[in-house]
Amino acid sequence: MSNLETIASSDEPTRAGADGQTKSLLRFLTCGSVDDGKSTLIGRLLYDTNFVFDDQLSALERDRLKRGTTDDTIDFSLLVDGLEAEREQGITIDVAYRFLSTAKRRFIIADAPGHTEYTRNMVTAASTADLAIVLVDVQKGISQQTRRHAFIASLMGIRHIVLAVNKMDLLNYDPGVYQAIIDQFQSFVAGLDFITIRPIPMSALCGSNLTTRSAETPWYDGPSLLGHLETVQIGGNVSARPFRFPVQWVNRPDQSFRGFSGNIAAGRVSVGDAVVVAKSGQTSTIKRIVTHDGDLDMANEGHAVTLVLADDIEVSRGNLLTSPLAPPNMSDQFQAHIIWFAQEPMLPGRSYILRTETESMATTVTVLKYRIEINTHAHLSARSLAMNQIGVCNLSTQQATCFDSYSENRVTGSFILIDRLTNATVGAGTIMHALRRAQNIHWQTVSIDKAARADQKNQRPIVLWFTGLSGSGKSTIANLVEGLLHAQGRHTYLLDGDNVRHGLNRDLGFAAGDRVENIRRITEVAKLMADAGLIVLVSAISPFRSERQMAREGMPKGEFVEIFVDTPIDECMRRDPKGLYKKAQAGQIPNFTGISSPYEAPEHPDIHLKTMARDPQELALQIEDYLTRVFDLAERQS
Repeated sequence: MSNLETIASSDEPTRAGADGQTKSLLRFLTCGSVDDGKSTLIGRLLYDTNFVFDDQLSALERDRLKRGTTDDTIDFSLLVDGLEAEREQGITIDVAYRFLSTAKRRFIIADAPGHTEYTRNMVTAASTADLAIVLVDVQKGISQQTRRHAFIASLMGIRHIVLAVNKMDLLNYDPGVYQAIIDQFQSFVAGLDFITIRPIPMSALCGSNLTTRSAETPWYDGPSLLGHLETVQIGGNVSARPFRFPVQWVNRPDQSFRGFSGNIAAGRVSVGDAVVVAKSGQTSTIKRIVTHDGDLDMANEGHAVTLVLADDIEVSRGNLLTSPLAPPNMSDQFQAHIIWFAQEPMLPGRSYILRTETESMATTVTVLKYRIEINTHAHLSARSLAMNQIGVCNLSTQQATCFDSYSENRVTGSFILIDRLTNATVGAGTIMHALRRAQNIHWQTVSIDKAARADQKNQRPIVLWFTGLSGSGKSTIANLVEGLLHAQGRHTYLLDGDNVRHGLNRDLGFAAGDRVENIRRITEVAKLMADAGLIVLVSAISPFRSERQMAREGMPKGEFVEIFVDTPIDECMRRDPKGLYKKAQAGQIPNFTGISSPYEAPEHPDIHLKTMARDPQELALQIEDYLTRVFDLAERQS
């Protein structure tokens, strides 16, 4: 994926071979379980088609002597396993790409890792592939990872499968075992969207049925692997798809030139064609199509070009130039398949960064509709997604974005999810459709705004967010601070976590997902109250940094004040004003923060209150002093 880390890429144009014949490009990947022979297959295919140089063969011989691999024969997997860790462990970790060309076709080959912890790498390879070779060790049969990779291949838009039943030589090319594996695989993929499935019995190590038909399988009447890859028909007329051009860069070297650079994600474009800027609706026509090798009259899907428009209209990175006859969806809510990569589960209500081909924005997984059980394709109720699980979710973005369904366009219909705190890629998604509700709901303009409400109260709205363990003193201190502010004539409201759970959040429990949703709802209420011009005090354990960060980022800069009420857990347990710690230690309260559920202390709070040996009134006065300075500064600046 150009973002995955991008999750999709478009087809490259065909090229002419040495004989003047046009040769198409086929992208394919090898996938399957660990040690099914993926790297060996690719290495042997390169070797048999003379795409291995003499110095590479010499290096393989040195590796064989050094590591003692594969007896006296060449270890073809080493042609693909380029990382030192891969060679040492005898596994594939990263996606390895290789190029191959025959008289009939050009190929880009991706070798995907088989280990479950590297599923994200398999998704990367699948996002750009036209065909998948699913390898199965004939001795082991169909495995869980075989099913997972086949399902992901279907989900990522691959419609052509080769079922490579490998290591047939170890069972003397037994046709009965081969047929049993075919039957099992066909049964599993019956509900998936594959157009062609070609089973091939083979031995990657021996080269059987790789480039030519093998005499070892007289009972097999199909093509060799290479023969099938050279002739399989992939896709239709890609130029007939609606024009899509994600703007990756505004190219303006001087005042005389202004163009928009990127890759054509779908369709074709010609000089003089009308285009629409998807987000603004502004229209223009194509004045020039600029490339490194000179101007073109027309460009197709896959071309990297710079488009110059006839009119000087606003187009920025992240926007989309499209056909006016078939515009993309424009919405801030949609439904998508999500493949989860991280060890920490995906939790509905939690905010992530959504990154597409050209833009990034905050997004929230609003609903996990169901998890897909890989083995049976069943839709199961779930409250979270664990590592390598796949689910269907509703998402809500901070602002409207342009997209197509993934089935229509793999570039404009895909995205990745990034953790807001660690910046790690935690998931990948393929968009199914926009949510109708998003198209039917619009912001209503009102006459009285936030500033007017605040001016009427002669104060600056602000949210004071008290976080800490149960029994740390949050509510006590927040209550004292509200009393001090009330005495000053300030307009305030205290949202206490326990009180909110008696009404608005009474339907929520204390599992991680419920805790996330609890804070999301409290955050929305706090934002509304701040919009009313109030000083809002929130007293809630709010154990996760991610949700506190989401609350901060959802409010204007300077309007959110995080107050860490820092009390050691031993002291909280000693106080135990509600007897909750005693019950939690007895196992009567599951998911209790600090005992059986984690508390992630703030790393850089705006106010850090260390409560030991300090009077709550003294701490409340410290906060009042902080607010006085903030309000005085704001008044001077205004």
